[in-house]
Amino acid sequence: MKTDLTDTTAGKVNKALVQGRRAIGTPAVGMVLTLVIVTDEENAYDALKAAGDASHEHPSRTLVVIKRVSRSPRDRTTSRLDAEVRVGVDAGSGETVLLRLFGEVADHADSVVLPLLLPDAPVVVWWPVNAPIDPAKDPLGALAQRRVTDTYASEQPVRELTARADTYTPGDTDLSWTRITPWRSMLAAALDQVVCEVKAVEVEGEEFNPSCELLAMWLADRLDVPVKRSLSSGPGLTAVRLETSEGAIALDRADGSLATLSIDGQPDRAVALKRRETAELIAEELRRLDPDDTYASALRFGVERLNASASAPTAPAVDPAPAPVPATTDPSPKGERAVVGTGLEAAAEAPATESATQEPPPLKKRAKAT
Repeated sequence: MKTDLTDTTAGKVNKALVQGRRAIGTPAVGMVLTLVIVTDEENAYDALKAAGDASHEHPSRTLVVIKRVSRSPRDRTTSRLDAEVRVGVDAGSGETVLLRLFGEVADHADSVVLPLLLPDAPVVVWWPVNAPIDPAKDPLGALAQRRVTDTYASEQPVRELTARADTYTPGDTDLSWTRITPWRSMLAAALDQVVCEVKAVEVEGEEFNPSCELLAMWLADRLDVPVKRSLSSGPGLTAVRLETSEGAIALDRADGSLATLSIDGQPDRAVALKRRETAELIAEELRRLDPDDTYASALRFGVERLNASASAPTAPAVDPAPAPVPATTDPSPKGERAVVGTGLEAAAEAPATESATQEPPPLKKRAKAT
C-alpha cells in the first residue's frame, strides 16, 4: 500500500502510517529498529532496495531522507516536505517512508525525522554516498546509536580513511570494513591451524579500494609486522600472502568468487569467497549495535603508518664487530631483548567454509621462546 503526501508535515506522515497498518490488518508495530538512509535521488533506488532486502532479517521502519537541490533563490527560501508512505508488501518486512525535502527544511532534516522514529528502538543512520566528515556530529548522526558510511563511494577513498580515523566516535562503521569480514574469518581460521611466527604480509588488490587498505591495517595492527600493499587489476581484494616461520600461507582470489587457500605442507583448498551485495553488508551491520573496537583499532593504525611499516627493513642492520673490551669494563651484554613472535589465534575454532561471514575471532599476539 502506497500513500503520497505533498507539502505535508511529520504529523500527517505518522497518521498515514497508522492508517496504512490498519488498512492491511496489522495495527501492531513489530519492528526492531529505525533505519535512516540519507542519500540523493540518483542513489535512492539502490539504497532502498538493499534496505528492503535486509528488512527480511531485521524488520524496521526505513526513513529515506532525500534533500532536493533548489534551482532558484526563490525556491531556496520556500520550504516543502513531500512524502511517500509504503506499508505491507511494498515495504518489505517493515515500513518505508520517502521524505523529499525542499528549500530551507533540507537544512533541518533532523526535525523532520525525529517525530517519525520508533519509540524505545535503536536508530541506525546510513549514508550510501556523500557522508559527512564527522558522522557523529551530523544532526541526523547524533540521533543514532550506529552510523554507517561507505568510503568506497567517495572520490578519494584512501584519503577518506584518514578523515574517518581523525573523527572516529564509538558507533561509527564502514561498509568497506564489512566487505572484508569473510577475509578476516578465513585468515584467522587458517593461521589457527599452524603454530608459527608471522614475519611479513602482502595484501594485493585493486587501486583506490579502501577495503584493501583496511585489511592491511588490520593485519599490521594485530600482528605488528611489515605489511606490503601491492596493486592488481581486481576485482576488489585478490590475494593475501603471509610469510611465516613454517612456510608461506596464501589466500588467492583472482575472479572475485572462488578463492584458493594454500598452506605449506597441506593440500590446496578451494573456498567460496564471493563479493557480497549491499543488502548482505547492511544486514550484517544491523546485527550488532555496539561499538566495533576492532574496526576502531585498525582504522587508527593509519594509512601513512602502514606505508611506513611496509618500506621499513624487515631485519635490523648488523653492526660491525665490536672492539675488544678492556679489562676494566664489565663485558656482560647490555640491553638484550628476547625476539617476540606474533601470530593469529582464533578465540573459537572456525573452519574455512563458505559460511564464515560472521565477525572473525580476534587476533592475539603471543611470544615465542628463542
